[in-house]
Amino acid sequence: MKLSARNQLRGRITSITKGATTSHITIDINGVIITSAITNEAVTDLGLEIGKDAYAVIKASSVMVGVD
Repeated sequence: MKLSARNQLRGRITSITKGATTSHITIDINGVIITSAITNEAVTDLGLEIGKDAYAVIKASSVMVGVD
């Protein structure tokens, strides 16, 4: 599968926390943890499990930065 998003970061799933309708998935990418919120149905459809390799695909129209 090819995607237009250029920020495709491969890592390993370190946790899956299921809620009523949404799960929070953490992916360890070389020591950096990225968290994604996806539907419980998507977790099942993708066969996600702790320890499995996965990609964090990031597509954003803007990134904001703030300082004090």
